[in-house]
Amino acid sequence: MLRVLTLSSLFPDAGRRNFGVFVERQTLGLAARAGVAVRVVAPVGLPPWPLRLHPHYRPLAALPRRETWKGLTVERPRFTTWPGTGGRYHSAALARTLVPVLDRVRADFAFDVIDASFFFPDGPAAVTLGARYGVPVSIKARGADIHYWGYRPATAASVRDAGHRADGLLAVSAAMRADMAAIGIDPARVTVHHTGVDLDRFAPVDRAAAKARLGVSGPLVVSVGALITRKGHDVVIEAVARLPGVQLLIAGEGPERPRLAALAARLGVAHRVRLLGSVPHDDVPALIAAADVMALASASEGLANAWVEALACGTPIVITAAGGAADVVRDAAAGRIADRSPAGFAAAIAAILADPPAQEATRAGALGFTWEANAAALHAHLAALVARRT
Repeated sequence: MLRVLTLSSLFPDAGRRNFGVFVERQTLGLAARAGVAVRVVAPVGLPPWPLRLHPHYRPLAALPRRETWKGLTVERPRFTTWPGTGGRYHSAALARTLVPVLDRVRADFAFDVIDASFFFPDGPAAVTLGARYGVPVSIKARGADIHYWGYRPATAASVRDAGHRADGLLAVSAAMRADMAAIGIDPARVTVHHTGVDLDRFAPVDRAAAKARLGVSGPLVVSVGALITRKGHDVVIEAVARLPGVQLLIAGEGPERPRLAALAARLGVAHRVRLLGSVPHDDVPALIAAADVMALASASEGLANAWVEALACGTPIVITAAGGAADVVRDAAAGRIADRSPAGFAAAIAAILADPPAQEATRAGALGFTWEANAAALHAHLAALVARRT
């Protein structure tokens, strides 16, 4: 029996069901494999009192300390994040918080390996804890954990050090592996571990009927991602403004919402652009499948789940060259890799609308990304780390 402790600061909870849903799905897939047992530690970072009394933090502070989540036993310890420190103390605070938690967990679940599903703050804390308990540690790089925390003055050294000390390293794409090498992590030690997609849930539908259910007629572009600067929703809004009659639905929430709404109004396309807010993950397949194009102008990515989910729905994508874009857009049926500009995105979207690929041809690009393959690869990776210790 392989006993895995999954450590993830990105994991859904009752108030954030879309938060880290890709980590949840990966962990469920691993736990479903024969000969594997999994416990999850999903730490919650909160500022010191009295800041944690702010309405933004109250739902997080109220989460249960331990619960069963979709059949998984999940611990949700709190650790302190100090504002204004650039994350300098996050990993050390997390490691201190987790020692009594893991001492208790280990009493009835003698985990063989720690699987840290995000590089920061999870990774540095995981290698500290791995040394304490004498177990190997794997860390997975997904995107912002390297692109942001790997370059911040207060955290870059700890990210790099965790990469050196971990027993195994994973990256969501070959491009992500190259990005890890750029900050000084040996790429020869990094295994590419692609995301998965549920091909039953994300599947082609009658597009006209799906649009009608959304109150849309005519060409439809959908974008899925947090409303943050890095995702480039402003680029897509400006691109759609150049395409008469094209409607845009954006699923996501975040601090950029007021600016994006103002941009659409200023461009005179507020009637063609809808900011949907946070859409439950169960409703995302129907939204993406209704679109003629899924567009996301990210400045950086690892390998976005939304890319693969769109292909599985038969919806071609227009994305930037960020991260693992070339792993996903391999032919014209999958979509276009465009310059990160309104003109570049408008041209790519217009090209697809003028000559749309068959839905099944687009879906073929997603068939190599399954959660079954993802779980099998993770199982083999973790088992090999344990075997090397014995």
